Amino acid sequence: MGAYRERLLVPVSYWLLAAPCVVVLGAEAYFFVDGWIPPLVIGLLAVLVGTLYVRWSLATIEVAGPVLRADGDTLALTEAGDVIALDERQSAQLRGPRGDPAAHLLLRPYLRRAVYVAIADPGEGGVPYWLIATRHPERLAAAISSARDAAGSTDADGTDTDEAGTGSHRPAGQQSVG
Repeated sequence: MGAYRERLLVPVSYWLLAAPCVVVLGAEAYFFVDGWIPPLVIGLLAVLVGTLYVRWSLATIEVAGPVLRADGDTLALTEAGDVIALDERQSAQLRGPRGDPAAHLLLRPYLRRAVYVAIADPGEGGVPYWLIATRHPERLAAAISSARDAAGSTDADGTDTDEAGTGSHRPAGQQSVG
């Protein structure tokens, strides 16, 4: 399978539910003042909610070549250990009481299922796993597994390195200093 790309768009139901909520909350300003302030409050709430939803919709998950990109963060798949597609109950446990605070999370409130990607050697104080919310956990897990296996078999000298040659995962835009 190998290549995979998914955009975590906010569902239409969230947008439809936001409109009456913004109007009702903004209309409460009429209890305090009249004139142009209540419509301004409604407009500001609409911009705030719209900005939040657009930001949530910008998140993408991509498996391309030997790397996994999740909302701008990159993981070299040669570092990935177990990859498990989780159901709703398992995802809820890892998002909550059984979760590790050091884990790398890409979650959205409208996505109930996720993929667990263990880090083979997290090191001292490192990230133990990635938890990535998705609409298609089985397809994402299969893409990660096949890309990981392909990346592992292409290292001629047996070393695990990412595309920068550092063998580590890091947020997007950060360069290796070593």
